[in-house]
Amino acid sequence: MSNLPLILSIDQGTTSSRAILFDKSGHSLFTTQQEFSQHFPESGWVEHDPEEIWRTVLSVTRGAINAAKAMDRPIASIGITNQRETTVVWERSSGKPIYNAIVWQDRRTAPRCTELKQAGHEQAVMDKTGLLLDPYFSGTKLAWILDNVPTARERAEQGDLAFGTIDCFLLWRFTKGRVHATDATNAARTLLFNIKTHRWDDDLLSLMNVPAAVLPEVRACSTAFGVTDTTLTGESFSIGGMAGDQQAAAFGQTCFHPGMTKSTYGTGCFVLANTGSTPLTSNNKLLTTIGYRLNGETTYALEGSIFVAGAAVQWLRDGLGLINSAEETEAIARTVEHNQGVYLVPAFTGLGAPHWDPDARGGLFGLTRGTGIKEVVRATLESVCYQTHDLFNAMTEDGIRPTHVRVDGGMVNNDWLCQFLADILNLTVQRPRQTETTALGAAYLAGLQCGVYNALEELEANWEQERAFKPDLDDSVREALLQGWQAAIRRVRSTPQ
Repeated sequence: MSNLPLILSIDQGTTSSRAILFDKSGHSLFTTQQEFSQHFPESGWVEHDPEEIWRTVLSVTRGAINAAKAMDRPIASIGITNQRETTVVWERSSGKPIYNAIVWQDRRTAPRCTELKQAGHEQAVMDKTGLLLDPYFSGTKLAWILDNVPTARERAEQGDLAFGTIDCFLLWRFTKGRVHATDATNAARTLLFNIKTHRWDDDLLSLMNVPAAVLPEVRACSTAFGVTDTTLTGESFSIGGMAGDQQAAAFGQTCFHPGMTKSTYGTGCFVLANTGSTPLTSNNKLLTTIGYRLNGETTYALEGSIFVAGAAVQWLRDGLGLINSAEETEAIARTVEHNQGVYLVPAFTGLGAPHWDPDARGGLFGLTRGTGIKEVVRATLESVCYQTHDLFNAMTEDGIRPTHVRVDGGMVNNDWLCQFLADILNLTVQRPRQTETTALGAAYLAGLQCGVYNALEELEANWEQERAFKPDLDDSVREALLQGWQAAIRRVRSTPQ
């Protein structure tokens, strides 16, 4: 029947906001997207204007609602997924942010994290949150805003201000301030939430100097979060699913069983491996996090985070002007038989897992008079694969040995990249037919809440492989390439290893 319901997924990312309409089979029927501005007020600082984010989200949401009307198909529910850790503080009375959103990539709180480490707090923080003391996470960002915006701390303690990650801010705006809530996956990335007790932790709040009065309620990923205000969306729509982007991608890839692993290639790269109902502690600086929480039960994951993946290609285009579009990189890479010893380490905002060096900065090595645009472009694509190898190597040492990895995100439309990734990981890389799995995961969570789906098995049945890339590289060549990469990594580290 043509009037079968659709699910509207809002995917609020680091560089753009998108709205996608999915049918029950997980096929996308309509997509609209708007980019927004990036602000770099100081070296290592990254900010977004929350009002601009809201305008782009509202615009693409309305576009999707109109598209559904044109198809004469109702929207059963809305799912929201978001760039994680990005931190917003706003006035409860007006909903107006008191400062720009501090983006997950931002490194301004590195000195504070170092202070906390040197004071011996990291192990206690890791035991409760699964996270390391790093400026990546929301807690120190929130404290920075409270300390650096005049009167903010006093107003926060009096209950006048609200904190949220982007999902929470959007939910507040869509409900006209009626709901101040987040989901377990986003809460788990704040350094303030105990992933074992599933509560905001008083000791962590004290350590980070964050008043409890600013915090949202934490809910499961698939639940009735609220309804959109009719003045914004024409009619009321239920918001039934929320998850941070990487957890949503794993859910969209149906990584529901322990050991199943996905790797997403967007602005950054994030590998998540399902570890089941027990949080697994990494001995190799990977993160323990909440994969999803449904019906009172939590599934955990081990995660490795790379800060710069697609952002490096964006830098080639916008920063250096070497390419006109990301799509050009595949053909360029194919024209070079070897990397000619050229390595790019895109540590533009420090190094993430497994190095966790916020003071590292990028480097381009092995240049000769023969080096040209082609070699630099290829080195940029290769860097994404080498960084992924570092994560998988750490996971292997932690006891997780996947035989394949499911990939998604905009970069995986590049066949050359997927093949080189398979070669470097020495694993089969599975690309699904639906690569917009982050948005799909949010849609699945919303669909479970409203009854479009009744079980996870229905979602698994939807997953389709578009292509598998199998490793085809001599072991000695792989090892030589990786040795060159490790040498480049050592040269950008802020402290000798």
